[in-house]
Amino acid sequence: MTPQVTTMTVDELADGADAVGALNAQGETVRPVVVIDLDDADPSTVARAADVASRADRILVGRASGAPDTALEPLTAALDLTYGDASGGREIITVDDVEEAITAFVAAAEATPQAASVAAQVVRASESMSIPAALDVESLGYSTLQGGAEFGRWLEGRRALRRPLPPPPAGDPVLVDRRADDLHITLNRPERRNAYGVALRDAFVDALRMPLLDNTIDRVVVDGAGPCFCAGGDLDEFGHTPDATTAHFVRTRGGAGRLVARLADRIEVRLHGQCVGAGIEIPAFAHRIVAAPDTMIRLPEVSMGLLPGAGGTVSVPRRIGRWRALHLFVTGSPISADAAREWGLVDELR
Repeated sequence: MTPQVTTMTVDELADGADAVGALNAQGETVRPVVVIDLDDADPSTVARAADVASRADRILVGRASGAPDTALEPLTAALDLTYGDASGGREIITVDDVEEAITAFVAAAEATPQAASVAAQVVRASESMSIPAALDVESLGYSTLQGGAEFGRWLEGRRALRRPLPPPPAGDPVLVDRRADDLHITLNRPERRNAYGVALRDAFVDALRMPLLDNTIDRVVVDGAGPCFCAGGDLDEFGHTPDATTAHFVRTRGGAGRLVARLADRIEVRLHGQCVGAGIEIPAFAHRIVAAPDTMIRLPEVSMGLLPGAGGTVSVPRRIGRWRALHLFVTGSPISADAAREWGLVDELR
């Protein structure tokens, strides 16, 4: 079913037309997205509209038939994203068909409105925070969604498949090779497409601690064995953490994102094949990412009733801006190596 798109003008936004609450009497999220028509906007109302947008409960998506006038920059910066002609601005997502893109975004947000809304709230809030603080905010948002009905439905459907927990690794889940001042780390569970499960995560964290403790390691190269770099979190392990509080501390204090961020200027990550969820969230902290031509990146967590939980709400916006990041989070759209290079999500193609 095609979603009904709610639209208002910049003047209406400036006059507080979006002040009505985003929840119904039952506490359910309604009309999670409002589209703001940026064409023919009155420049005198832009500042007021931007102020309202910065405090909005809903996800505000700009619509522009071309490149928005430069006078609208304070507003497009305050909106959650805008579809139109980017012309170099990170706030704008350039698409072939603006109406089609907006319809797809609204449909995705309405499918999991709580997850989409929390994702927008998290990237707004953490934009100016330090990386450790922003990772805490991400994890707290993730924990909130873990207790929600949207993730509950996804998990129930997954459990209906009656898939067993993954078997223990047949070999070392991560290979480590030290040569002089270089350290080479290889994710080594190709039979699981290097899914970021418990065994691989813990071994990866242990490997990353080596250069933190040894300043003679000048360079760290991270890659993945098999057909892809990393297919994201191991879905067969979802829902098995003892409780949400423990899961929060494991994600933040026991995850790889903080360590890669601390080692960012010494790390090069080499991507290939599918890079899903954690498979791009963690690499995006590094200052150098090299991608093979077959690299395909996707962040599907919002469609599962969650948000990126391996650092993606922190690392990805810092590379491409929170506007393009939210587009990827909510729609789950794949992005090719070429497009990722153009946006700055990767640094070089090989």
